[in-house]
Amino acid sequence: MVNWKKTLIIIFNVIIGAYLLLAVTAFNKPVDKETVCRDVRISIDKGIVDGFLNAEGVRRMLIESGQNPIGRTMADVNLRAMEEQLEKHELIDNAECYRTQAGNVNIRITERVPVVRVMAHNGEDYYVDKDGHIMQNTGYACNLMVATGSIDRAFARRVLAPIGRIIIADDFWRNQIEQINVMPDSTVEMVPRVGAHIIYLGKPVNVTKKLERLRKFYQYGLSQAGWNKYQRISVEYDNQIVCKKK
Repeated sequence: MVNWKKTLIIIFNVIIGAYLLLAVTAFNKPVDKETVCRDVRISIDKGIVDGFLNAEGVRRMLIESGQNPIGRTMADVNLRAMEEQLEKHELIDNAECYRTQAGNVNIRITERVPVVRVMAHNGEDYYVDKDGHIMQNTGYACNLMVATGSIDRAFARRVLAPIGRIIIADDFWRNQIEQINVMPDSTVEMVPRVGAHIIYLGKPVNVTKKLERLRKFYQYGLSQAGWNKYQRISVEYDNQIVCKKK
């Protein structure tokens, strides 16, 4: 007696296997080396905040570096050289280039995203990304929290980058904190967008816990007392908040 259920399962598996084999074969078909590149398609992985790059800017980089593949045969397109050239740019963290059967070159860019702009007392003006890399201010526009005061580059990389990561990862703090000021003794204060007070963090340690304590005070304290009642709110010490009235 024929087991139709088992037979149908076998037939189904054979059909699926044949389809997958054809699909893999078609996908892995080598690109004709004589095919001429017709277009460059660029995608940019954005972070939480918008960075500086756009597709047109990446195309200009390729043209200026002599790596523009349009009009070249695929045999003459050096993908690795394109990647290396793009990754030299300070705004690009990673670049992946590959050819398509349609005669295009696709480029996927991972951008260096700044988390804070530094305008230090020593006259330096630059951005710092989430990994602590320094990005020169070359006229790009980016709406970011600004850090002022007694800041050198080591402090920016070691301290401001982690604080910036914490703030931009949280919708509330990203919209509330507009400025960080570093005092001569390396303690930190913050300027909020809402409220007429200064937030004093003290030493830049346990920042997440300090901000969480401040968030609760905002929620249960200032919402009752009023956002403009205090001129200074200190979360420097554990388990307490010290406020100074106007």
